[in-house]
Amino acid sequence: MKIALVSAYDYAHPGGVTEHVRHLAAGLRRRGHDVTVFAPCSDRELAERDSDFIRVGRPFPIPMHGSVARITVSLHLTNRIKHYVREGDFEVIHYHEPLMPVLPVTALRFSKTCNVGTFHAFARSNIGYYYGKPLLKRYVRRLHARIAVSNPAREFVRQYFPGDYRVIPNGIDVRRFQNQAPYPPLRDGMTNLLFVGRLEHRKGLGYLLRAFAQLKPQYPNLRLIIVGDGPLRRWYGNFLARKQLDDVVMAGYVPASELPRYYASCDIFCSPATGDESFGIVLLEAMASGKPIVATSIDGFREVVTHGREGLLVERKSRRQLSYALQTLINNPALRQEMGQAGLVKARQYDWERIIDEVTDVYRSARDQAQPARSVRLEPSLSPR
Repeated sequence: MKIALVSAYDYAHPGGVTEHVRHLAAGLRRRGHDVTVFAPCSDRELAERDSDFIRVGRPFPIPMHGSVARITVSLHLTNRIKHYVREGDFEVIHYHEPLMPVLPVTALRFSKTCNVGTFHAFARSNIGYYYGKPLLKRYVRRLHARIAVSNPAREFVRQYFPGDYRVIPNGIDVRRFQNQAPYPPLRDGMTNLLFVGRLEHRKGLGYLLRAFAQLKPQYPNLRLIIVGDGPLRRWYGNFLARKQLDDVVMAGYVPASELPRYYASCDIFCSPATGDESFGIVLLEAMASGKPIVATSIDGFREVVTHGREGLLVERKSRRQLSYALQTLINNPALRQEMGQAGLVKARQYDWERIIDEVTDVYRSARDQAQPARSVRLEPSLSPR
């Protein structure tokens, strides 16, 4: 099949949706499909290097759901997007966050082929969906198949746009995290806690830092490794200085090629996110590495981790419960080993090859059943012309 993958987000910036699109594109190509990715991109050289990627506009950071979405907002791209979808002769166009401006929703407007949409997001509410529903529901009806990455993501979008959504989770390349050599300086007999994520409020690192400060006097051989960057990096650095906390490694941004070695170097993985997570991809990465998990009991994380089996789930924003769960695993290496092995078994259920089987099944079903989407004039127009 000739397939277009359309993403709203900056293709040069690390993020869950972008990584999902990259892996999906690579897997589809391995199976002989002709795949082109369309996305905004802040790195012109990346677009020039990748012949199967087409850069559509320059992304701008927009605050959204407690994070920052890097999307293109230029309406002057309308005719260009129309050209891509009309002249590309695609059998399937797969939109990731199909209602996001400007690229996905404009491509969906002009498409005359089979349209598939994946909804990745989860939040308690969405003011854009709420007030934009009269217009956006016309676009949703142009989708021949709808996918959600988790049950929470499905329930979130379905409250605004009812219909049938097939749950197909994010995937994980299990082999990428197997048999990785830990970093020797980090395997020196100390017990390593690992955090991986963007340094922003909703990822909950502040609660982990306070729990670490509470545990450190009791466990002098405890170390915290922080992988990631973001707007709160300086604030967290100041916190560490004020508390005079030793044995905290601020690794900053780590390339994807190096990330598996950080997982291999840890003893316990911790993700204290406070909410608005549709799925726990970092939890899957830890599980694929055979590591036990301490995480908050939020909707997206409960999709991946069963409390007491692959890890321990605690109430969000509770430093006391977080400290107790970490202490439980610090004191019990055998339990860590048991949970790590259970996590590895479960991670194999999310292997990308299985996920691609499900996605291609949706493509074939949607393509076989759908009539070409009618081109209709939608008001108010997203085009400046």
